[in-house]
Amino acid sequence: MALLEQKNVADVNNVSTGTEIPSNVTIYINNLNEKIKIDELKKSLHAVFSQFGKILEILAFKTLKHKGQAWVVFEDVKSATNAMRQMQSFPFYDKPMRIQYAKAKSDIIAKADGTFVPREKRKKHEEKGKKKKEQHDANQVGMGLASGYASAYGATPPLSQIPYPGGAKSMVPEVPAPPNNILFIQNLPSETTPMMLQMLFQQYPGFKEVRMVETKPGIAFIEYGDDMQSTGAMHGLQGFKIQQNSMLITYAKK
Repeated sequence: MALLEQKNVADVNNVSTGTEIPSNVTIYINNLNEKIKIDELKKSLHAVFSQFGKILEILAFKTLKHKGQAWVVFEDVKSATNAMRQMQSFPFYDKPMRIQYAKAKSDIIAKADGTFVPREKRKKHEEKGKKKKEQHDANQVGMGLASGYASAYGATPPLSQIPYPGGAKSMVPEVPAPPNNILFIQNLPSETTPMMLQMLFQQYPGFKEVRMVETKPGIAFIEYGDDMQSTGAMHGLQGFKIQQNSMLITYAKK
């Protein structure tokens, strides 16, 4: 995956919320949860932002000064603009995202529009000046950072709670289950993880846990404290898209 030019990446760290940054295909996101591993972060960002348009790449770095930040590169400006407006302050792993247009272009965009400049010469020129600072950053990393995000999920629900155990025609119950504290989620993409779903559903009061069934991809169960709390989450996230798949949420059968 192409990387942003280092100088420009550093400049992005000091972005303001003003309107002086011109609209472009790349959005810059900060205030992200630093405990989330890079691979999981990229998957989750792709899951929630792909509903707005084709994503060319997602950039996130392990370096200390770039923690809590990411860049999402869309194919067109309209997609980037819609994503920025609709996902501004969205609670992402317990922290509201702060989004704006990026100041810098990713290499993939620079190559496409003919403005790409190799980094090698400038990198050598700046290397000496950055050596001490990089060593200091490395020492801080060595001293220990926050542990990775820990999440434990309960056992999967009894098979009796899963409509159409045989996996036959449709997973939508013929007779809707009455309101209760457990939600049944359908039409999830295969890449969906429990952590992604927890990120979405824990923003609603009463959230307890996520349960996924390995043998039945595309579905999940979300448990809340009571049926009023589960109903609030259902209304809030009904139809929410994960990688272009609109979630179908009903009450679980008991």
